[in-house]
Amino acid sequence: MKWKGRRASTNVEDRRGMSSKGIIGGGIGGIILLLVITFLGGNPAELLNQLGGGTSTNTTNTEYVGTQEEEELAEFVSVVLADTEKVWTKLFKEEGLVYEEPTLVIYNDSVQSACGTAGSSVGPFYCPGDHKLYIDLSFYNELKREFQAPGDFAMAYVVAHEVGHHVQTLLETDKNQQRTSSNDYSVRFELQADYLAGVWAHHAESMDLLEEGDLEEAITAASAVGDDTIQKRAQGYVVPESFTHGSSEQRMRWFKKGFNSGNLEDGDTFNVKNP
Repeated sequence: MKWKGRRASTNVEDRRGMSSKGIIGGGIGGIILLLVITFLGGNPAELLNQLGGGTSTNTTNTEYVGTQEEEELAEFVSVVLADTEKVWTKLFKEEGLVYEEPTLVIYNDSVQSACGTAGSSVGPFYCPGDHKLYIDLSFYNELKREFQAPGDFAMAYVVAHEVGHHVQTLLETDKNQQRTSSNDYSVRFELQADYLAGVWAHHAESMDLLEEGDLEEAITAASAVGDDTIQKRAQGYVVPESFTHGSSEQRMRWFKKGFNSGNLEDGDTFNVKNP
């Protein structure tokens, strides 16, 4: 992605070196369940409420000095966030709406949000309670090592997916849809965020920001975090009824649909029989 030397967002909180000591309500079982539901783009607010929220016992501040690679990555995600601000401000304006920009929080180890205290093991997440995205930058290396999804645009997809959840919050998607089963609803909700990430990528390409191979990096990342792929790697078999984010095929398909469309209208994942 062509990002160096371009505008970075000012809506970034750097909390690296600030460690929130606390646990997610519900104990270790709740933490494992939270990880399954929220890993790469999940919305932890509802589960945290069910588990009793998060309790932060104390916060410690230490002077943090990141490596050159980490500082470059921090700049990269802030540039990507700025690009999402530009795209969604334009698209909301076309709909007669005002886009309220979210804040990106970068942290390490653990972080306190309006949705509770979370460790970096939960992966990137969006908290609708405070309109903030939370990312431990070490997830970039996890994408490369654990998920075999390298490349800067794979990380850009992660940011765009989380911003997609913010767009859903602003459009009150959660309030406007009739829920069926919790898992089915969750899958449709997540696939729509993948679609919205694709919409952003469409406009990023129209602004000549993409480089050769970027789209493939995002598609690889979408595939790598499909529920079937994660389950097969973790336990050796797949349980479709337990999916919360969608299969690899579904996540790739909806991201590509958003990329090909570039608009909000074609992203209704809730009123199709088989998303």
